[in-house]
Amino acid sequence: MSSRMRITSGKTRSRRSHHGIKAPRLSTCAKCGSVHLRHRMCETCGNYKDKEIIDINAKIAKKNERQVAKMKSLGIDPNAKNTNEDEKEPKLDLKKLSKKKTK
Repeated sequence: MSSRMRITSGKTRSRRSHHGIKAPRLSTCAKCGSVHLRHRMCETCGNYKDKEIIDINAKIAKKNERQVAKMKSLGIDPNAKNTNEDEKEPKLDLKKLSKKKTK
């Protein structure tokens, strides 16, 4: 058996030239002005080609209703604010952080 021919680096690189990642083609929505993928519905307003495909406001309201129902079933008041001090983030004093330490 004969040994196989070595594939040159140029041949390998030219074969891999199509493997690069390309940026997605984006368009702006005519109704709300947000950016979305071409030939796809706008995720912010639910329109495609000036037609409403999905009612986003109804979808959000339905999601909120499900969350409230779930919280009620767990025995949590959905309208009560979380008052646990353990879960609060500590406030940072920007004045102390901006001062440089000197010796």
